[in-house]
Amino acid sequence: MRRVLPVFVLCLLGMGSIGAWSAPAGSAPWALAERSLQTPEMASALRIFLGLTALGFIPAVLVCMTCFVRIVVVLSMLRHAIGLLESPPNVVIIILALFLTLFSMQPVLQRIHEDALQPYMQGQLKMQAAVNKGSDPIKEFMIRQTREQDLVLMIDTARAPRPQTLADVQMLHLIPAFMLSELRTAFQVGFVVFLPFLLIDLIVASVLMALGMMMVPPSTVSVPLKLLLFVLIDGWNIVTRALLGTIH
Repeated sequence: MRRVLPVFVLCLLGMGSIGAWSAPAGSAPWALAERSLQTPEMASALRIFLGLTALGFIPAVLVCMTCFVRIVVVLSMLRHAIGLLESPPNVVIIILALFLTLFSMQPVLQRIHEDALQPYMQGQLKMQAAVNKGSDPIKEFMIRQTREQDLVLMIDTARAPRPQTLADVQMLHLIPAFMLSELRTAFQVGFVVFLPFLLIDLIVASVLMALGMMMVPPSTVSVPLKLLLFVLIDGWNIVTRALLGTIH
């Protein structure tokens, strides 16, 4: 976790193409920041400021630029498919989704740490160069997960020119397209997860109707059966493997 937090700071700087961080080299903001970093006291104060600011934006970065949305949506749909409305609790689902996200994002975070964060902390790279190098791995990851139709939708809606290279893709267009693709993938996986449990519900309802037990709620019988089936087939491992397998 000591490595993950600084990496998320650099990811936040990678979102700079949305706003003022997109200023070219030599412009006032970058020149002021680089002059400040030449003084050890100012450099330390600026790093503390960036770290404290990152703490407030980590949830947004986690949701917008990682596969957290896909994982937490599928886990929530799995809970509803089984028929348990409050078990596992939301906090358990969120924590599990968080650590699965960190596990799946480990190669990207490692690249950011080696290519951008460490050279920047050692003084080998200036701030703008570190931001550019740090944003490239996360942008490549997001583009691999994003459907072309979703990215084209956002670019055409913004009436922006079609990007020719990876560097031409703006975060302002990539982030919403990435989230749309994540939601689509999560619903596809969730539909597959729902099917076997829906089959059990139909079988239980048909059997109860045939026995004339129409006053018995089908969920009273189907939920224990679905739990038993889920445990017997080692469902958590199957769902986790399927989720991680959808991440390119």
